[in-house]
Amino acid sequence: MPSQRLSVVVTRRLPEAVETRMSELFNVELREEDRPLTRDELVDAMRRADVLVPCIADKIDGGMLGQAGERLKLIANYGAGVDHVDVATARQRGILVSNTPGVMTDDTADMAMALILSVLRRVPEGMAVMQQGNWAGWAPTAFMGGRVGGKRLGILGMGRIGQAVAKRAAAFGMQVHYHNRRRLHEDIENALEATYWESLDQMIARMDVISVNCPHTPSTFHLMNARRLKLMKPEAVIVNTSRGEVIDENALTRMLRAGEIAGAGLDVFEKGREVNPRLRELQNVVLLPHMGSATREGRIEMGEKVLINIKTFADGHRPPDLVVPSML
Repeated sequence: MPSQRLSVVVTRRLPEAVETRMSELFNVELREEDRPLTRDELVDAMRRADVLVPCIADKIDGGMLGQAGERLKLIANYGAGVDHVDVATARQRGILVSNTPGVMTDDTADMAMALILSVLRRVPEGMAVMQQGNWAGWAPTAFMGGRVGGKRLGILGMGRIGQAVAKRAAAFGMQVHYHNRRRLHEDIENALEATYWESLDQMIARMDVISVNCPHTPSTFHLMNARRLKLMKPEAVIVNTSRGEVIDENALTRMLRAGEIAGAGLDVFEKGREVNPRLRELQNVVLLPHMGSATREGRIEMGEKVLINIKTFADGHRPPDLVVPSML
């Protein structure tokens, strides 16, 4: 790249410290209004940028990339997941894609445990009664949930976040089980005291809690489909802090309404902000607005990774967090 400062276009508001540093390093176009860009606005942003900094809410498909022109050379995604970007088409057009892996591991694992606790112990129901002023006092059979210790936890996807969930679950006395594309090394398995299941179906049928921690790829779309959800025990619960597309949300909703699954904790949804309205009606469901990585520390670290990726690229080197299609 030439020596002049890169033109960087950011699609959403970022933490102030990140925006300040970005402005010092590059010719940056920041957002004043914190709303998702429309499709046409995204295409226009790509046409005038050397580097685009999008986030998960920005769907960038092949058709949009075809309209981007020749200027765009790097999509420095603010976030670890890149399923919203057509990475293969980007690479074909000479556009690199980077992400921010690793910085949200602990934060997302914390949220997975928070959802497990909230669903099993019926925390939102108790909060609602107190906030509405309807508490009639302690009673022996009121708000009885399930004990966390001793429960079998089945982790779907044993990468960094899945392993962090396993460590937390073990501290609560849960039995850790997992299914993964590849079995972990024996030393890691032993350290986590985790039991591997080659058959996802067999694991699902025996667990008390399922935690979804795998990325969204073509092979994981609706991995938890209606057939697999029906394998779950009626008293089991499922939590998802990964990607909504991994679960067939309509099938899950039907089974929760019918009492065929005891509960669910969801931080992500199949259609983004369009949450199935029937889910909101259920007391045995905890819904959160994609808060898994929402810590001040994590969001600043994500921004720092974006800055390093752009600066490395500007210096003529490969971004350290370059995403290639074979990784997906």
